[in-house]
Amino acid sequence: MRKDLGALPAVFPMPVLLVAAYDANGTVQVMNAAWGMICDMDKIALFIDEDHATTKAIRQTKAFTVSIADREHMAAADYYGIATGNRMSDKFARSGCHAEKSANVNAPIITEFPLAMECELAEIVETENLHAVVGKIVNVCADESVIAENGKVDPMKLNALIFDQFQSGYYVATERAGKAWNAGKDLMHAAQGK
Repeated sequence: MRKDLGALPAVFPMPVLLVAAYDANGTVQVMNAAWGMICDMDKIALFIDEDHATTKAIRQTKAFTVSIADREHMAAADYYGIATGNRMSDKFARSGCHAEKSANVNAPIITEFPLAMECELAEIVETENLHAVVGKIVNVCADESVIAENGKVDPMKLNALIFDQFQSGYYVATERAGKAWNAGKDLMHAAQGK
């Protein structure tokens, strides 16, 4: 029997993304954002409020990075979601993390996190029901420790955090359950009568 739970954001898993930008003074602004998704082969959409210090910085500099949080740096990732740059001018410095300027966009890369998408601001979509920051991904950089022998990112080495909206938990995605565009082939053949 099913139980009604009411209106809630019932998507699982959700990513744990660290969005970083320089503000007009060159200060690193960074926030934790679970509401983000790839929206094209070279674009990412972040559904973040316009009042965040990081959103304001993105508007100023027209560039940002998006890092994937990992298990090892869960405390820092969570801190970036708890603390606000609007009331804490040294929020990033207090985290103990480090940043280096991207070689491709005018935005900081938080060096502790193993993977970062370097983005130029493509557009900000504002409607009655939506505020989305869309970035054009100009480069992805990853620490060698998460690269597989084939030169691609190995999700098992990434230890990416995923967010659970239901219980407010963090989990790590570390088990491969199947191969994409392959697991459903038998059903596809059956549907086609083969």
